[in-house]
Amino acid sequence: MKLLHLDSSVLGPHSVSRQVSAAIVDRLRQTTPSLDIVYRDLTQIPLAHLSGSHLAAAQGAPAPAELGPDLAASAAALDEFLAADIVVIGAPMYNFTIPSQLKAWIDRILVAGKTFSYGANGPQGLAGGKRVIVAISRGGYYGAGTPAAVGEHLETYLRWVFGFIGVTNPEFIFADGIQVGPEHREKSIASALQAATSLRAA
Repeated sequence: MKLLHLDSSVLGPHSVSRQVSAAIVDRLRQTTPSLDIVYRDLTQIPLAHLSGSHLAAAQGAPAPAELGPDLAASAAALDEFLAADIVVIGAPMYNFTIPSQLKAWIDRILVAGKTFSYGANGPQGLAGGKRVIVAISRGGYYGAGTPAAVGEHLETYLRWVFGFIGVTNPEFIFADGIQVGPEHREKSIASALQAATSLRAA
């Protein structure tokens, strides 16, 4: 069984989402020691953002030579995702949505004919056999029923993205309110880490 672990926080060792995503992977490793784990830090080796040349190459146009290494990195990211049975993502909220580094990765895995297709009845997801677990950290409180819920474009976006490619039941662990104050931060991290240790086995 293969697990793909992704982190997208720019805060390195100070990141809450990295701490929680690592705890998730540790939990799954403990329950299934034979897990084959691949780790990708989207901030240390970032994927380039989409350009017109990328889109033209995807449509079969000749790619300029200088785009070759990036297209190879794109193919590698897609292959990692397709090969994974479990995907664990550390996803902090930046300005109400996902980090741009994570968006660049998503742009490389949402590929027609690979993770979704269009048919007479509309789009169909092709990656539905995967288990996706997301560690979310947010500075404030954005859950359903909160005053700021209308500004939440992290969890809602990821639910839509993975649902679009067939993963209809992604799992989320939240660390909310980490910028509200030290006590809120401590309680939120402790709760998220506890939730990680309670995940079902791989």
